Amino acid sequence: MTMYVPDSQPYQTKLLPTMYDLPSEDPEEPGLPDEFHDYQPELLRQTCRPRNHPLDQIFIATDLNLYYDSNHLNWYKRPDWFVVLGASRFYRGEDLRLSYVMWQENISPLVVVELLSPGTEDEDLGITPEVRNKPPTKWRVYEEILQIPYYFVFSRYTNQLRVFQLIDNRYCEQVLTDSRFWIPELELGIGLWEGNYQGFSRLWLRWYDASGDWVLTPEEFERQRAELERQRAESESQRAEFESQRAESESQRAESESQRAKLESQRAESERQRANRLADRLRDMGINPDDL
Repeated sequence: MTMYVPDSQPYQTKLLPTMYDLPSEDPEEPGLPDEFHDYQPELLRQTCRPRNHPLDQIFIATDLNLYYDSNHLNWYKRPDWFVVLGASRFYRGEDLRLSYVMWQENISPLVVVELLSPGTEDEDLGITPEVRNKPPTKWRVYEEILQIPYYFVFSRYTNQLRVFQLIDNRYCEQVLTDSRFWIPELELGIGLWEGNYQGFSRLWLRWYDASGDWVLTPEEFERQRAELERQRAESESQRAEFESQRAESESQRAESESQRAKLESQRAESERQRANRLADRLRDMGINPDDL
């Protein structure tokens, strides 16, 4: 009998297309965001905790439409991540936003972060030229229209962080020290941190404080708190054990003192009895012991 081997089982694995080769349902979107575009903005959100501003007056957004021109209601940009100071966390103080509309909020973002991908790299870095009768480029919107003070661009492929600061109405690239950049308005800085987040180890963007320490995520904070509680409980247990041992030692010392006093008492009694016997013997011999 001849065994049939289907042609669909090749001897060599075929090279399948990547996510960047596959089209999107939206012809204007070259591909869908990958997991990095989910995790990295969330890490930035979790660690952006400035102490000089109340959290309810800081708005942080990820992949949210940012509308910037009231004369063109369908013109928008969609930053990977941005933060606004002085804007309520909630729309009109009570609802979650569906978008961020500049002519209603009247406050531009302080920081925008873009994560480079093959389909958006030229647009993110200001290389894409302006097209007549088309919406302005992302670079022009951030630099000229919204005048966002700090623009961060990070490539997960080269692990390069580039920072552009608005100086004299133009973006000037900044020289970084140890891949970190300080933002005085937030009393925080953004830097490259090598570590494990969401089970994956790589270089990540995250915020650090004035001491140079990385701001903890809620999960890290809880782990640290639990570890401190464990250490405190262990310290308390050790202290209680020490106190128990000290009390036992004191008890043993007191017992030893009691036994020593008892022995002294017994020795004194023995001496008294011996003296009495000697006195009695002297009297038997006709000698008054008191005259001795």
